[in-house]
Formats: sequence, C-alpha cells, structure tokens
Amino acid sequence: MRAATYESYGSPDTLAVRDVPDPKVGPGEALVEVRRAGVNPVDWKLMSGGLDGMMEVTFPVVPGWDVAGVVRAVGPDTPEVAVGDEVMAYARKDWVHGGTFAELVTVPARALAHKPAGLGWDEAGGLPLAGLTALRTLRRLEVGPGDTVLVHAAAGGVGLLAVQIARELGATTVVGTASEGNHEHLRELGATPVSYGAGLADRVREIAPDGVDAVADFVGGVLDDTLAVLREGGRHASITDPSVTEHGGSWIWVRPDGEELQWLADRAADGRLVVDVAGTYGLDEVARAFARSQQGHVSGKLVIAVGD
Repeated sequence: MRAATYESYGSPDTLAVRDVPDPKVGPGEALVEVRRAGVNPVDWKLMSGGLDGMMEVTFPVVPGWDVAGVVRAVGPDTPEVAVGDEVMAYARKDWVHGGTFAELVTVPARALAHKPAGLGWDEAGGLPLAGLTALRTLRRLEVGPGDTVLVHAAAGGVGLLAVQIARELGATTVVGTASEGNHEHLRELGATPVSYGAGLADRVREIAPDGVDAVADFVGGVLDDTLAVLREGGRHASITDPSVTEHGGSWIWVRPDGEELQWLADRAADGRLVVDVAGTYGLDEVARAFARSQQGHVSGKLVIAVGD
C-alpha cells in the first residue's frame, strides 16, 4: 500500500509517500480502507520528536490518528463491524508506527464508530480526535444545564466543536475567545465571542459578572485569565498546560472511544454539530497540510483525501 512516512524525527520536509507492507489484522481489529484522515497538531508534534519522552516510536512512522473509511477485513472476535461497513475512528495506538495517512490502517474495534449515511467523508475524517477532545474536556468539566462556559481558542479545530457540544450539553452561555475575523461564525454557532489578548478577563466579566462555571483551555498560556474569571467552586481544564493541575484543574489527554465518537457522529449527521473543514489535501500533500497546520490560526479541520 501507499503511505506517507518519515524515517526519523524532523520537519514536514522529511515526509515521503512510499510503498509499505499492508498491515496485519489482529484479534479485535478491523482493516480499514482509508477514505479520509484528519490532520491534527499532534501529528507534526510527534514527527518533530516533541513527544518522544511520552510515547514509544517505531520507525518508519506512518503518521495520522483520525480515519474515516470502509472495513475491508476483520480479525478474530470482532463482531462490532463487518466487511463493507463505513466507519470512523480516533485510531491512536499504544505506540507510534502505523497511522492513518495510508491506503489501509488497522483499528481496534473499541475505537470504531459507524459513519452515519448523512455525514460526508470530509467531515467524518475531521471529527474524531478534535470532537473527542472537546467532548472529554467538557465531560470532565461536568458541563450541564445552566452553566456559563469559557472556551479558549474557540475558533480552532477543537474549539469550534467544543462551543457546539457545550450548548448540546445544556450550557446557557458559551463565551469563546477568537480573533475578530472569526466572531461572526462563533455567533452563528451559538457562542458569545470575545477577542483574546490583553484585557481578556475584563471582557469576559462584562458578559459574566459573577464569573464562569467552567473554562476549557485549548491553546495554553491563559491560566491567569482562567483563574481571574472562574467563579468560586468553578472547574477548569486544559489540553496543553499540565500546570493547571497545580491550581485545581484537569489536564486532558483524550482516549479512543467508539461509543463517544458515535454520539458525536450522530449529532453531526443530523445537523446538531457542524464540522468545519478548512481544507482538503491529497496523500502526496501531507507535508503541505502539516506546514499549514504549523502556521496556526486554522479555523476548522484539515483533511487528507486518500480514496474516493
């Protein structure tokens, strides 16, 4: 099969599309023919060696953790899916090696969700990691009816989904930080936008004078603002800043979860959750997609189109 690979840590320039062996399909796994694979910042952070102290790596690496595609084979004792099923998954494994920027990938059954017929391939490929990160964060924050929630980096791939999921979970007010160019879109999704930067805490207090009930940080470097607007007894969590644990917060690292992904996919299919796709690239263009992601300020998800 063809796959984007890298032989050692480095920049996007180290990526090359090569022929590699088809993956073996073990017990409790499905072999998925990849239609779409979402790009996430963690992909190029892994490639740079930034997570070497956390995860085992076997070179050459096929990067990518998001996938949407069609089941082509199943391993022993995998009753959850059948050949021909359209599926999607956050396909992170216990070590970094055989990822989703390839024509084929094996995925543990526990990570798989069925792709609803009403959900497009681009959206299905872009949803898993970002959607599950947003959902796990908001679940940990126990967001529910009546809450006022602050979302840092609300116009990013995770933040856009978090804004919508918070409303789906019952939050009354969702305040989202973003540049002014993204404010109108956030309003369309049900958020009250505020500009980030100096004076952020004051701007949030104008909307929520009594403080906010929960803060979801998807950018880092905002702990002081978080603590300044959090009401007494409020909850906060970050996906980028482990120091929040020293201030009563939670550091989130999302897990593959097929059931939670199905919850997200069903809502995306019926229009309750919009998956913004900011760009689609071919398998030969993974390096370009990584470079764009590294620049920051991508509003929505970047997706790799592998098959039709």
